Amino acid sequence: MLRKSTLAKKQHRAALLFLMPHFIGFFVFVILSIAATFVISFYDWNMINPAKFVGADNYVKLFTNDSIAVKTGINTLVYTFFTVIFIVAFSLLAALGLSKDIKGTVFFRTVYFLPAVASLVAVSLVWLFIYNTDHGLLNHVLRFIGIVHPPAWLSSSKWSLSAVIIMSVWGQIGFFMIIFIAGLKNIPRELYEAARIDGANSWQSFWRITLPLLSPTTFFVVIMCIINSFQVFEQAFIMTQGGPNFSTTTAVLYIYNTGFKFHKMGYASSIGWVLFLCIFVVTLIQMRLQKKWVHY
Repeated sequence: MLRKSTLAKKQHRAALLFLMPHFIGFFVFVILSIAATFVISFYDWNMINPAKFVGADNYVKLFTNDSIAVKTGINTLVYTFFTVIFIVAFSLLAALGLSKDIKGTVFFRTVYFLPAVASLVAVSLVWLFIYNTDHGLLNHVLRFIGIVHPPAWLSSSKWSLSAVIIMSVWGQIGFFMIIFIAGLKNIPRELYEAARIDGANSWQSFWRITLPLLSPTTFFVVIMCIINSFQVFEQAFIMTQGGPNFSTTTAVLYIYNTGFKFHKMGYASSIGWVLFLCIFVVTLIQMRLQKKWVHY
């Protein structure tokens, strides 16, 4: 027993030594960086001149005297609302259609999942060509079906955010479809057989069996979609640069522009912490509300 105890201690120390570089890197580059942004949020610092302590002025300005921040917040909320609804709905529909073991299912699962593994930068560049007003594929199709004057997708304040939402939904359906398929596979087939014997139709089986037993998976997908949507950056940065007229400027893009374009690192840090608190509160509310609709 003593020999086994000594061996276990040696293995424990060896494991800690192997893990130590990761822990050190995580602490230095993540934990300390996050703590540093909180401290910086109370300073006026342009990364060139010495930082000047301003207390809570950055937060006061954010909530009382920044119309662009208000516009950015509305854009982020609208983007989050529609992307979450469409991603959950379309990925669930795709999962229902591709969860059956029939010929061709593997091929279509692969096709749907491909956008999730593609580079987001490359995908955004492709969609730039698709949305081109004069020569883009989308407007070419719209003209073909009779719409003589299709929208200027990325240069119109009316359509630009919708264009980013469409692209984002298309890119994420495949990933969450796989998660829903995994959830559907875990539902016992015996429940559907029993429901069929009792005379339940397909809709009743879906409403009474599939949705309740899929609720933990749905909860996870909703949480992940909300967090991802609040942090959207690449699509808006590459496709529109936040324009026109700030119509696609999201919270993270505004943080980036404030910090690295206008060199207001203190103010950018304060926006980042407010965004973190928003994500935390929304997630906390979802965790509390899950007791009413998630069935484990």
